[in-house]
Parts: sequence; C-alpha cells; structure tokens
Amino acid sequence: MVLDMARKKQKKGKFRLIHFIILFLLIYVVIVFNHQRKLLKNLDAKKKMNEAKIEELKKDIEALNKEIESSGTLEFVEKVARDELGMVKPREIIYVDINKPKDPLFNIFKNDN
Repeated sequence: MVLDMARKKQKKGKFRLIHFIILFLLIYVVIVFNHQRKLLKNLDAKKKMNEAKIEELKKDIEALNKEIESSGTLEFVEKVARDELGMVKPREIIYVDINKPKDPLFNIFKNDN
C-alpha cells in the first residue's frame, strides 16, 4: 500500500513536469510566431517603400531618355542656350526685376524655408 502511494506521487510529479514543459514550449512558440509576424510586417513596409522608389526612378529614367532623344533638336539646343548660357534671340528684350535680390546670401535664406 505504501509502495502504491509512492508510485502515484511519482506519476503525479512526472505528469506535472510534462505539463510544465509543454506549457513552456507553447509559450515559446507563441513568442517566436509573434516576433516573426512583426518582422514580416516591417519587411512588407520596406518592400512597398522600395517599390515606390523604383517606380519613381523608372519615371526619371524615362524622362532622361526622352531628353537624350531630343538633345539633337533645335528646341533643346535653344533651351540649353537660354537656361544655362543666358543667351537671347536677336531683338529680344529681357526685363530684370530690380526688386529681386541678386545676392547669393539671400538665396541661402530662401532655401532654408
């Protein structure tokens, strides 16, 4: 009788240990899955951001390719001459706004705003 009681106590102790181990593993699995879900969410957000950047860069490349194709035309040469070299057509009158500051110091302040 005493021997049977001792065996029952050992079985109860082992049974509780198995439950504790299963509970621990279950909690561990839940934590790991939760962490992986957060990582996946962050990676999806980065993927969407990178895809948007790729689309923007594709549009820039397309615009640059069009500009390269049109670089041999007279309109492009005229645009470059006007914008970058400050050239004008014959008998063309250029108006200068005297209220507009020419000092580069003022341009620095405009860029800060």
